[in-house]
Amino acid sequence: MQQIMEQAQQMQQQLMSAQQELADAEATGSAGGGLVTAVVSGTGELKSVTIDPKAADPEDTETLSDLVVAAVRDANRAAQELQAEKMGPVTGALGGGQGLGGLGLPGM
Repeated sequence: MQQIMEQAQQMQQQLMSAQQELADAEATGSAGGGLVTAVVSGTGELKSVTIDPKAADPEDTETLSDLVVAAVRDANRAAQELQAEKMGPVTGALGGGQGLGGLGLPGM
């Protein structure tokens, strides 16, 4: 029982460490060949959007909107990959390689 408690404590520390790494990390996405760039935190929070003046055509704001959405989606995809990279080893260990679903928790 003591060994199980120690393992659980180690996993909790690893989980907290991975969560902090994600909060500190940033992922970047772009669209339109770099005309629009978005930066999100490793947890998916939008940090910034940079728009090249060449993309700002007052006659075509719809294209600019599409580029912003695409850049944010690209950044979020990169953040999800980062999450999988950081959290995968921790959550995999919790379920013996089965992820959190191996714990038999509801909704998993």
